Amino acid sequence: MTKPTPLQRQAALVFNPIKVDEKRLRASLRGHSKDAEWAPPLFYPTTIEDAGQQATRDAIAAGADVVLVAGGDGTVRAVAEAMAGTDVPLAIVPSGTGNLLARNLGLPLLDPGRMIRAALSGIRHPIDIGWAELTREDGETVEHAFVVLAGMGLDADMIANTRPDLKKSVGWVAYVDGAARSLPNAKPFSIVYQMDDSRLHSTKVHSVLFANCGTLPAGIALIPGASIADGVMDVAIIQPTGPLGWLGVWRKIWWDNSVLRRFRAGRLVLQRRGKEASVRYLRGQTAEVAPIEPTAIELDGDEFGLAVRIRCRVARDALLLALPEGHPVDGL
Repeated sequence: MTKPTPLQRQAALVFNPIKVDEKRLRASLRGHSKDAEWAPPLFYPTTIEDAGQQATRDAIAAGADVVLVAGGDGTVRAVAEAMAGTDVPLAIVPSGTGNLLARNLGLPLLDPGRMIRAALSGIRHPIDIGWAELTREDGETVEHAFVVLAGMGLDADMIANTRPDLKKSVGWVAYVDGAARSLPNAKPFSIVYQMDDSRLHSTKVHSVLFANCGTLPAGIALIPGASIADGVMDVAIIQPTGPLGWLGVWRKIWWDNSVLRRFRAGRLVLQRRGKEASVRYLRGQTAEVAPIEPTAIELDGDEFGLAVRIRCRVARDALLLALPEGHPVDGL
């Protein structure tokens, strides 16, 4: 490979070879780099042993001026984890099933060329990143990043019960099947939780969600008003009660958040109705939850085993994004 001149900039692509058309993506990045008078790009495929963290560190160590990521939500999460706190911008080339971060950012999902051009000549804008510290039953503590959601309980069970073959064939709709498989055996569990330095609370829940941003596929607003650039984490406590409890959860997340809240008349209806007990929303910079028994955890759609405690925090402006020219950032 031709070495770049001292004044030439160089892009690096970290990609999941199972999720992308590798040949086409390599050719496209090479062509756009040549047109922009950048050096020939660097390529780093992920592996079973490395979800993308080490590949990203290698790209940064090689002097990459921008890192592009192409793969599923897990690959985006791993690359973002390694890039947090650096001054190197990240460009997301949507390629996987959910594309949750790309959807929350309003990025073009079907135009990889536009995101490649954004990497080379687009605007730069910082966003927040979440960190989840997990304590295992044996006392071991690990910390990982998340860019969209961390979840404890039913949310993680749903991820575990989603069939990989169905994800491949029908995309994010496969999570509906995963939810259907999880709900029949779903049971509430007891937790103790704390937001920031407030007092301790105890309750029973089916799931706790820690959100860096709040939109799911199909435009479903899990947490309305959640911002990826405000330095604040939004927490949703899911605790359906009674035989129709899950209908209350669905009404809150889909109908209230995703439909009524979009219109002035709908917002007036919500104000008159009052709070929905099945879903509670909290906000803060840190949140800590300890279940009575080891409970399943997921980060951005990937299983992260069982934990007896999870402490989530938000690092403001920790990730620098490459976005297309003219991309709206006020609503982020």
